Amino acid sequence: MALLGQRPPRTAPARVAAARVRAAGPWPGLALAAAGVAAAWLTHRLLPGVPMLTVAVVLGLAAAQLPGTRVWVRGRSRPGLTFAAKRLMRVGVVLLGLKLSLRDVLGVGWGTVAMVLVVVAATFFGTWWLGRRLGLPGDQPLLIATGYSICGASAIGAVSDVSRSEERDTAVSVAVVTLCGTLAIAVLPLLQGPLGLSDAEFGRWVGASVHDVGQVVATAQTAGGDALGEGVLVKLMRVAMLAPLVAGVALSVRARRAAGAGAGSGAGVPGERRPPLVPLFVAGFVAMVVVRSTGWVPDAALDVAGVGQELLLAAALFGLGSAVDLRSLVRTGGRVGLVGLCAWVVVGGVSYAGVCLTG
Repeated sequence: MALLGQRPPRTAPARVAAARVRAAGPWPGLALAAAGVAAAWLTHRLLPGVPMLTVAVVLGLAAAQLPGTRVWVRGRSRPGLTFAAKRLMRVGVVLLGLKLSLRDVLGVGWGTVAMVLVVVAATFFGTWWLGRRLGLPGDQPLLIATGYSICGASAIGAVSDVSRSEERDTAVSVAVVTLCGTLAIAVLPLLQGPLGLSDAEFGRWVGASVHDVGQVVATAQTAGGDALGEGVLVKLMRVAMLAPLVAGVALSVRARRAAGAGAGSGAGVPGERRPPLVPLFVAGFVAMVVVRSTGWVPDAALDVAGVGQELLLAAALFGLGSAVDLRSLVRTGGRVGLVGLCAWVVVGGVSYAGVCLTG
């Protein structure tokens, strides 16, 4: 009998299976993620109103549950899917910086900038507080708050990397944020008339309240070109908040570990690396914003980078979706759903008030 706190010894078949997974490396999982991206792209081409990133999450979730693919997802493909969810996510976040120009941000006026800051702060702290009050496990309150306030699954992936969150918490957070963002595509256009919003105001409201860039495009384009342009610009201003938020989380993690070490033996765990205050991929994101702001990058290069960013994030979200355990999600589904619904009301209400005040 294994001692308390020790893992039981692996059986011979389990050791053989583990050896095969290590020998295969990340390639089976990356191949499966590539197939998921191709399917998501094809679905988006057939149904342009459905964002490719949303489809990628759903396909990853389905692959983890269906009997025909579940064994692959949880076995030989797991290392590659984890690699996609973490490493490819970082590269995609870096390329996301090429969508943002400082000139565009400053051109919208300080009133809109202030509105975005208030929306991000109110959504983040309100969602985080509610998630903790309702007892969501692990880092789910932090990650859900991040996804709602910044840019959906991309922001969740960036913050989870710094906070070293469990893959299960990351996957559940991505699932609920993606679900609510997808519902916004159908719900928000129905509210433009009753709320008395012009096309430009509707676009700003969508950009301030919808999570993912693709979901903003799908929602705002229903009101025409003016709404789409305003929506994407305001959305990218929220994306710009990703770097300071990740830096703040990294600083918090450092402080928490330092406090834990001080309360214990006075020293950290030997060999333990502290998270950098500004992770390399966040520095890369900021660098890409600066590069885009110079105006030196040709449009053709920006188009290629945009396609690459979309494909990388789709692969990462497929990997995250494949990590969702529906049984554990069902156990906390009521609380997660309630937090998601309340956060949706908060971000929608605060951003609507901001649009009305700023005109």
